[in-house]
Amino acid sequence: MMIWQSDLYHYPKTEPQWQLVICHPDGTLIYEVQCSASKVNAEWLTQQLQQAAKGKLPDKIQIFRPQIVGLFEIATQSLGIELETTRRTNTLKEKLQDYFPNNSQGKFSKESLGLDKPPPQAVPEDIWGENWNFVSIPAGDILNFIKDRPMPLKVIPEFLHPVNLGIASDTIIPGIVVYGGRKSLILGRWLAQQQPVALNYIPTEIGQSGGLVLESGLVDRWVFATFESPVVAKAARSYEDRKQDSKGLHFLLIQPDDSGMTYTGIWLLSSEH
Repeated sequence: MMIWQSDLYHYPKTEPQWQLVICHPDGTLIYEVQCSASKVNAEWLTQQLQQAAKGKLPDKIQIFRPQIVGLFEIATQSLGIELETTRRTNTLKEKLQDYFPNNSQGKFSKESLGLDKPPPQAVPEDIWGENWNFVSIPAGDILNFIKDRPMPLKVIPEFLHPVNLGIASDTIIPGIVVYGGRKSLILGRWLAQQQPVALNYIPTEIGQSGGLVLESGLVDRWVFATFESPVVAKAARSYEDRKQDSKGLHFLLIQPDDSGMTYTGIWLLSSEH
């Protein structure tokens, strides 16, 4: 399958025009072109994709910017190309550093990405589980754990397999388990619709309480859990420390209960870079 990663954005601090950038997931630049704002539309984008393809269109184009979804939907549909909206376009974002570095580390700010993340919303009460807990699995066991247990929902992208991230088999992979009871499958299906990306601990100023915020979709954020316990806050800090050791890899597991007999779903997640 041929995949492209692409972005179309107006960089006011560098050029008074819009810029289209297309690259392979391996970082190879395929195509770049600038255009005045008055000419940017779906027809123009379709023509540029055709020119970039040189007769061989990709099977899929990945984009990360919500503002350009509409344009790309029209262009890709007319060309018969699958469109994937995903935050997992790290190669493209690294390529964009050539055009818009904003600090000495060459990393993007929300402003330079043009992604205004909304305040986190509460997970709907009518689907929330009975309780939750921090858990962990050695990296060498996590894929077998998933493979050996029937689950209706499994999101385990190959690029997030520990071996593909260069993670040693004895590294501890942290996670969150939610015991959903009778609402377990409803919660799992809701999560599948949201497309989870990462689950982060957000401490309060004093660090003795806080919450878990779920990053999902392109810019969505959800208050997954809150707590006011120093003991839970300490466990949450350990959870974040382990994410540092696991190169950001972590997981979210949904079970009806803690019997270990049935499982609803699991998502491999990774902190954004």
